[in-house]
Amino acid sequence: MAAHFTVLRNDPHSNARLGRLATAHGAVETPCFMPVGTQGTVKAVLPRDLHEMGCRLLLGNTYHLYLRPGHERIRRLGGLHRFMGWEGAILTDSGGFQVYSLAKIRRITEEGVHFQSHLDGSPHFLTPEKAAEVQEALGSDIAMALDECIPHDAPRNYVAASTARTIRWAERCLRSPRAAGQLVFGIVQGGVFEELRRRCSDALAPMAFEGFAVGGLGIGEGEEKLRAIAQFTAGSLPEDRPRYLMGVGRPQDIVEAVRAGYDMFDCVIPTRNARNGTLFTFQGKVNIKRAQFADDPRPVEEACGCYCCRNFSRAYLRHLYVAGEILSAELNSLHNLYFYHRLMDKCREAIRAGRAGAWTEFHNIGADV
Repeated sequence: MAAHFTVLRNDPHSNARLGRLATAHGAVETPCFMPVGTQGTVKAVLPRDLHEMGCRLLLGNTYHLYLRPGHERIRRLGGLHRFMGWEGAILTDSGGFQVYSLAKIRRITEEGVHFQSHLDGSPHFLTPEKAAEVQEALGSDIAMALDECIPHDAPRNYVAASTARTIRWAERCLRSPRAAGQLVFGIVQGGVFEELRRRCSDALAPMAFEGFAVGGLGIGEGEEKLRAIAQFTAGSLPEDRPRYLMGVGRPQDIVEAVRAGYDMFDCVIPTRNARNGTLFTFQGKVNIKRAQFADDPRPVEEACGCYCCRNFSRAYLRHLYVAGEILSAELNSLHNLYFYHRLMDKCREAIRAGRAGAWTEFHNIGADV
């Protein structure tokens, strides 16, 4: 078993497992959810509040921090942890997804990706070595190898060629310098084709990665295909290293992915939905902008212990949202992130309990209240 990752317990009724991931900035219990700090901040939430709710690992965005304020500036200022005032662990992505989703013009070659900045149109060239260099400068605890995020409807011949290139890029990433104590994860691609996913995972598994991520899902392939590919790919990855399902973040999808054997998750859903007035509970989603909550004195969720639910009513939260107050985004985000950490706590409790019925309490989380 890898020294940095320990499987503490396997669920007898599913492929879920309880684990501990050791990083240079502390241990992280898995399964875990990582709030997304795109620009070196989780939108509308203080680092102090993240720590108090139980967050020990968050995600930083290599693409955005490379373009602004620049990785060398962050290095000179003491690294990303000091720059953003965060004492916990940080995972940085490679920038591949943002190049796919944001860059105005991009051209992919064997060497890397030519693209124009979405900020000012300036030209850039991202290679596996450059992605590793940026993440080394940021000083993240976990760095990701550069991959190509493939559109879900790409033809099979393109997906096959792209997946083979992602494998070659992974090899180049491992030959690049890394920060002291930095773990590096490889990324499995392959689109919606099981045999290509298997080919990629089989090629990456013998490499000296400290963990593996599954990318290219949750981008329009549909719920049934997402779950099928995620479950298949989890079963093809080594059991002694953490498995990270990238960007998949609906609560019901996370629960299914935990049961399939994934350990780590990230998504903008809790904070983006919070800013749009959608709040998560174990009884379903609350759309706080609805008129039905204008006179509702109850908290968002009675059993929730977050600062928002301990102090404010649904009526007040609706008022803040309708009035366009900044506090609306802060309180809603606090609640949603607290909910996601409670969700992961309950997943870990279900694995510890080892009871088949322990998972039934998650049945309503995707419905509307």
